[in-house]
Amino acid sequence: VQLVESGGGLVEPGGSLRLSCATSGFTFSTYDMRWFRQAPGKERELVARISSVGDITTYADSVKGRSSIFRDNGKKTVYLQMNSLKPEDTAVYLCNALARSGFTYWGQGTQVTVSS
Repeated sequence: VQLVESGGGLVEPGGSLRLSCATSGFTFSTYDMRWFRQAPGKERELVARISSVGDITTYADSVKGRSSIFRDNGKKTVYLQMNSLKPEDTAVYLCNALARSGFTYWGQGTQVTVSS
C-alpha cells in the first residue's frame, strides 16, 4: 500500500496550491479519503474529507470556503485545492484512506509553508 503526497511547497500569503495524493495497493474507490495537517506544536487537524464516490465533502471551519477536496477514482488520486492561503495554513499535509471498517492508511506528508 502506498499513499504519496505531492504539491506542497513555499507560497506567499494569498497564493494557491493543489496537493495530490496518488495511491496504490488497495481498492481506492471503496475508501473515504481525508486530508489532515500537522503544524509544529499543534494537534493533527482533519482538514477535509470526501466520500468514496465523491458525492459528500466536509471541511474544517479553518479552511471552509478556501479549499476544495476532490478525487479521481480512475487515477486513484485525491486532491486538495487550497486558495487564499494564510501563514496559519503552514503545516505538513497528510493523506489518509479510511475504510468502512475504520482501518486507515497514511501517507508520509507534504510540507506547505505560507510565508512572504
